Amino acid sequence: MFQQGNLVVYGSTGVCRVKELTVRGAEHQTCYVLEPLYQTCTISVPVDSDKISIRSVMTRREADELIDHIPEVDAEPCHCRSIQQLTDHYKSALNGHDCVSLVRLIKSIYLKRQNALEQKRKLGTVDERFMKRAEELLFGELAVALEIPPEEVQAYISRRLSGR
Repeated sequence: MFQQGNLVVYGSTGVCRVKELTVRGAEHQTCYVLEPLYQTCTISVPVDSDKISIRSVMTRREADELIDHIPEVDAEPCHCRSIQQLTDHYKSALNGHDCVSLVRLIKSIYLKRQNALEQKRKLGTVDERFMKRAEELLFGELAVALEIPPEEVQAYISRRLSGR
């Protein structure tokens, strides 16, 4: 069970701080009150809920290890026949709620973008939207783990990988 002040990753919301634990409803159900770090809202979720993933934020060591393994993460661009299939594929990757899936998704869309640029085309709106969301989730957690602002994460990754 998480305690007040803990940082957690809650589903596709991203990094949240546990504001408090409260008891709600006639059933006296214990709930977390979560405050997302990068959104302005609060979320109340039962402590024993298994509907949406909730986990601890990675440590600095885990963040550096993840970054070090980015070049080894296999990724293939997804070319689906329909927008709906592509959307479903990307949603599935986001719903994995793990950082390696996010890295794989970002890398696959990046490869797709490179391919489009070589053919003097633009990347599709669906691809752009999901790449942005995956980067927000991944960089948000990495920022907390590395104790840097989210906008500095990409530069940190580049520096770390170029220093290999």
